[in-house]
Amino acid sequence: MSDDDIRPGEVAVTLPSVTDAAVYFIGRIHTPWTERGACPRTGDKVDGPECRIVVDRRWAQALTGLDQQAEILVLYWMNRARRDIVIQTPRHSGKTLGTFALRSPVRPNPIAASVVTLLGIEGTTLRVRGLDCMDGTPLLDIKPHRRPEPASDTQPAP
Repeated sequence: MSDDDIRPGEVAVTLPSVTDAAVYFIGRIHTPWTERGACPRTGDKVDGPECRIVVDRRWAQALTGLDQQAEILVLYWMNRARRDIVIQTPRHSGKTLGTFALRSPVRPNPIAASVVTLLGIEGTTLRVRGLDCMDGTPLLDIKPHRRPEPASDTQPAP
């Protein structure tokens, strides 16, 4: 990215020359949005469009039991986002804030998280509602949003 790409109110820093960790992309997310400006600021778990998460086949067994969840936490890598901006002025608010005070995709490690409604699983494809990312976004991880309640052998006290 060049300084020409900086919007008014933004400040960039020089990125480190090496990275500290490696991650495995475990799949891809498919949404109707092909441009950042078209993505919603926050996904709508009720009325948002149905999206698909396609998990790589090698991770198929890791989906065992996920169908018991009504909502899941999806972690993804916003691979098209700048990583060097530390001060931003979002268009929706016009208020200048530090990157860590915002949910902007522009951040040192462009990791995003969304709690989505799980509509169904077909093979290694998850149908969900509530995402807010661009089509083709790499998938980092999937977690249950809440732990299932443990089965109880005892009756509640009267």
